[in-house]
Amino acid sequence: MPATTTTKDRQLLIGGEWVDGGAGGYEIVNPATEEVVGIAPEASVQQSLDAAAAAAAAFESWSRTTVAERASLLEAAGKLLRERLDDFVPLVIAETGCTATVGRQMQVPVAIGRFERYALGAFEPDVIPLAPQETVATPLAPGGLIGAMARRAPVGVVACISPYNFPIVNTAGKIGPALAMGNTVVVRPASQDPLAVIELVKVLHDVGFPPGVVNVVTGSTPATGEALVESRDVDMISFTGSTAVGLRIAEVGGRTMKRLLLELGGKGAAIVYDDADLATAVGSIGSVWAFHSGQICTAPTRAIVHRSRYQELVEGLSKMASMLTVGDPLESSTVVGPLITSAHRDRVEGYIGIGTDEGAEVVVGGGRPGHLDKGFYVEPTLLAEVTNDMRVAREEIFGPVIVVEAFDDDDEAIAMANDNDFGLYDYVFSADSSRAMRTARRLRSGNVGINTMQRNHETPFGGTKYSGVGRDGGSFGLHAYSELQSIVWPG
Repeated sequence: MPATTTTKDRQLLIGGEWVDGGAGGYEIVNPATEEVVGIAPEASVQQSLDAAAAAAAAFESWSRTTVAERASLLEAAGKLLRERLDDFVPLVIAETGCTATVGRQMQVPVAIGRFERYALGAFEPDVIPLAPQETVATPLAPGGLIGAMARRAPVGVVACISPYNFPIVNTAGKIGPALAMGNTVVVRPASQDPLAVIELVKVLHDVGFPPGVVNVVTGSTPATGEALVESRDVDMISFTGSTAVGLRIAEVGGRTMKRLLLELGGKGAAIVYDDADLATAVGSIGSVWAFHSGQICTAPTRAIVHRSRYQELVEGLSKMASMLTVGDPLESSTVVGPLITSAHRDRVEGYIGIGTDEGAEVVVGGGRPGHLDKGFYVEPTLLAEVTNDMRVAREEIFGPVIVVEAFDDDDEAIAMANDNDFGLYDYVFSADSSRAMRTARRLRSGNVGINTMQRNHETPFGGTKYSGVGRDGGSFGLHAYSELQSIVWPG
């Protein structure tokens, strides 16, 4: 499958009209080849504000559409995206550097599934009946039986700011439930790879979403995104990305009381008990390397291993790393692709250097693959002899780097896992399900996987501590993009 490389100019969608970027355009670079994939529009700040105003103007009519109308359009979007699958997959691979396997299985098909899920979700009840309450007369009103209900109402205009690792999956996961609930949206994709997201918005435009309901602005700097966060036309920010940016959004958005859904960084702890199945643990932890080169916020990058199994696990991971093919994402044998940019590669390499300076041992990797002269690659890297006070154990690296720490008893393992600013996704490996469940209940993490890396997409997804605010996923995604409204009446 050839990579999509084109200089075709794409446009912004504002109020139902496709327009050029007010500040020109900028190049999107393939992380594997360092060649230009295409030109993204450079929106002006005013265009970002115009998109927010268009979404605000469209909200009143869109929020009053029937659920059947919303569901029909979401279903149509999923169908058209499926029809255009062969156009999307190579573009996503070229922009993100994900492997062909990830592109075919985890990028576009999952985005299709999100539209299908929320086409059905639009029909979920938005009214919660409440028991009548007997009241006595007050200076406010006569006494009597007061009926009540709670209603999930749309929030208004949602700015959907998506990350670079899974651009269309994440965008679909935001706009699907937001639109199903009757909100309007402004999409602001990551600067590094916005082209497929623009094409995704084109799908929604082509199936007939009314003008202003879905808008998209892009840019190479934070300016367009910050304009959305500051705009009084925007009621909610849904952001997936780094904790540093999330903190900035919370600070700026707080000035206008923005509703926030923030899915931020992670430093996933994988507790491996002495009774764990090592093959399962090794395969799961090794997914840091094998799945999008570790550019995953839920990755188990921090292995916390019982001392009696420590060496065995390190040897198992070392063997796995030696079997992973690093190279061209388009080759079927490739397991580890590039990082998103040269700047991010430098950052990951910097952390490896910090780890060795702090006393960690590089067991595997630590550099760039010698057989590749282009692309932003880092070898699968394993750091052993790591302690919990080291920066590589505490900070998100977001690359193909695993650190391994040792513990002696269950309480120590749990304390080590919890002694971190992040709390997005942790893991427990044990043959004793009761022990694993007790541990899961004590972990300060929004999500815990027991003996698996698999997900149930109906669960509420989000983090604790510096890993974010709020939950989405399944029906909880519908809740995230709604406000509770109470309505009472005399019975």
